[in-house]
Formats: sequence, structure tokens, C-alpha cells
Amino acid sequence: MLKKEELPECPVAVTVQLIGSKWKLLILRNLRERPWRFNELKRSLEGISQKVLTDSLRSMEADGIITRTVYAEIPPKVEYSLSELGETMRPILDSMEKWGKEYKNML
Repeated sequence: MLKKEELPECPVAVTVQLIGSKWKLLILRNLRERPWRFNELKRSLEGISQKVLTDSLRSMEADGIITRTVYAEIPPKVEYSLSELGETMRPILDSMEKWGKEYKNML
């Protein structure tokens, strides 16, 4: 997780730094619904590479936005879900979804 002094001064820039990439936003969109496994996410995000998905998940986990749960099974089962902090982003994502629908209806 980044230290406070490592973050931009502007609060909007902080948010963009944490979730501003196309893929991170789409990952969060999925995780709003339920926990997802890696391969489920990969299949649902057309065009994402395994490396970008891995890097995005690791980054969001390090920032405390998502949690990675490993189940002691054979083969191992890993699920990603929104953390408590990630849940606080739900209204942002809901607003983005609402705005996108309204925009599409205006066209």
C-alpha cells in the first residue's frame, strides 16, 4: 500500500492512480457482483492478457482494494473479491454505470 506522502495532492488524481486503468475498472465492475476466480475474470475481460490481469490484481491487492483468498484444496482455489476498502468504491462504480446508461440513452 502506498504511503500518504507518495500519493498526489489532488484527491481525484489519487483515485485515478488507484483505479484509473481500463482493466482495473472492469475488474472492479465484475467484483461488485461476487467473488471471481482468475480464469473467470480473464474470460470475461475480452482482450486482457494474463500478465496485465495478474499485475492489476496484485496492484489492487497491494493497495487494499481487493482481497485474494486461497482455499486449501487440490488443485488450489483462489478467489478475488472487494475488500472492505474496495466496497467503499461501490457508489463510484454505481454512478459510473448510471452515467453510462444515461449517455447511451441520449444518443
